[in-house]
Amino acid sequence: MKKYTYTEKKDTRSGFGAGLLEAGKKNENVVALCADLVGSLKMDAFIAEFPDRFTQVGIAEANMIGIAAGMTINGKIPFTGTFANFSTGRVYDQIRQSVAYSNKNVKICASHAGLTLGEDGATHQILEDIGLMKMLPGMVVINPCDYNQTKAATVAIAEYEGPVYLRFGRPVIPVFTDPDQKFEIGKAWMVNEGTDVTIIATGHMVWRAIEAGEKLAEMGIDAEIINIHTIKPLDEEAVLKSVKKTGCVVTCEEHNKFGGLGESVARLLTTELPTPQEFVATNDTFGESGTPDQLMTKYGLDPSNIIEAVQKVMGRKK
Repeated sequence: MKKYTYTEKKDTRSGFGAGLLEAGKKNENVVALCADLVGSLKMDAFIAEFPDRFTQVGIAEANMIGIAAGMTINGKIPFTGTFANFSTGRVYDQIRQSVAYSNKNVKICASHAGLTLGEDGATHQILEDIGLMKMLPGMVVINPCDYNQTKAATVAIAEYEGPVYLRFGRPVIPVFTDPDQKFEIGKAWMVNEGTDVTIIATGHMVWRAIEAGEKLAEMGIDAEIINIHTIKPLDEEAVLKSVKKTGCVVTCEEHNKFGGLGESVARLLTTELPTPQEFVATNDTFGESGTPDQLMTKYGLDPSNIIEAVQKVMGRKK
């Protein structure tokens, strides 16, 4: 098992803030809009550098999406920012009609996704957003795994023409990817090569998959770990190549098992390469208040749950 280390922990939302500033410096058409959550979205540095390229919409998320769609007509590249729940569920009609249907170049940037929002509870947590967004025709869906990858993804989507949903989070987590990485939309990252089982993870679950992989190695199980940061378009070639080698797969995501990464992988395997699969995800439920670690444990998203799923799927393979 390849050894990954880290010297600091940062939140992925701060990676977004750093990436937004860098994208703004590279392209004067990059603009930002926020629904009264500048501090939470870490947009302060962009606003300080480019005050004339920022619009504070207030608590009016639907208006924010409509304004952003309009801005693209004159060549602007708008980045909208609010919590993931408000970025998707609250404004789905506006995204569908004004952004996706007309293929507008809007970047929908969503913080505080999943259970790790923590104490704010179920009304602010969302575990359905990946499913909502990946079903929209033409919508790219990205869920990076740490600060560096989120920063790189933010810069990359500014250069991509078309609607994008970028999902990130609130808790501080290990920073373990290359600070100078080139982010390729739709291209999986091979975290660790292995032969016994494929573990496909996204977002905060990538580090947990690495922790599980280290313990599996001690148990004599050689796990291949893949980071799928781009859920749509899915890197089908990477998935199929790995699963052909290992013969079984576990998918890991901080999202409902219905509609998420796991279902995208299952759809691919059903049509191309029927393979035993286990899902590490929330099980058709809303969240609740608690610390991020408490919630990840309660809802079955710990490294121990990944290990259990690996043992189960390997048994099915045999």
